[in-house]
Amino acid sequence: MSAEQQAVAAVSCNGSYSFTKPNRDEIVLVAGLGVEGDVHAGVTVRHRHRVAVDPGQPNLRQVHLIHAELFDEVAGKGYEVPPGGLGENVTTSGIDLLNLPRGTILRFGAPASGAETAAGAETAAGAGTAVSGPEMAAGAAETAVSGAGTAVSGAGTAAEAVAGVLAAARAARLDEATARAAEAVAAAAERDAGVGDARPAVVVAGLRNPCQQINGFRRGLLKEVVGRDHGGTVVYKAGVMAVVLRGGSVRAGDPVSVELPPGPYGPLERV
Repeated sequence: MSAEQQAVAAVSCNGSYSFTKPNRDEIVLVAGLGVEGDVHAGVTVRHRHRVAVDPGQPNLRQVHLIHAELFDEVAGKGYEVPPGGLGENVTTSGIDLLNLPRGTILRFGAPASGAETAAGAETAAGAGTAVSGPEMAAGAAETAVSGAGTAVSGAGTAAEAVAGVLAAARAARLDEATARAAEAVAAAAERDAGVGDARPAVVVAGLRNPCQQINGFRRGLLKEVVGRDHGGTVVYKAGVMAVVLRGGSVRAGDPVSVELPPGPYGPLERV
């Protein structure tokens, strides 16, 4: 896969709660918040179920991205799903979103001449040692947010932008996966400080957790986007969730640069 093939296929947003989101000519990312005018934008969780459980949780689901290849896959099984149909904000093409490591930065648009940019990555599978295990759990939230405090003080615009989300993480009781995701967001913001690239950008925090609403949209579709592999591990295929590092407009056709974090890589988990 070449970097030229990595692109935005469609963009979508909605100011009211609905399962699907209408396509737009462009969306505007707002650093630290999400998509301008989108119902899921904010520092703390906006998804209704999450709000009902704990409204103080950090919003690591500001931007939802799905690979267009998923729609081709389910179309072969009789399910017609248009871009925005599963509620994503950005539909991508040519990027193996599900296999990206936690903390990957996606930058939208063509790089400015002479800008410092990262090389595209076609997949994270086998690219490093996954971080796992309970040793990350108890200390991860504290590490993420105490480390985030350091990042925010010295990392410039991106870290300042995500300071609110990381402050919410510091104040909340986080599960293990969310703690690791918050840590990855903090590290990405710090990394971004050394990159002279002002393009709109998000940091991939984790996987979308598909829900029964998918069957309400297309009966039987849920089983195609969540299942188990041969080893019994649950596999989530309904896209990834991200936090906005740098704001700006994103349009269909924009190229996407993929910047992997330093290894060892941590796999995406539900957030």
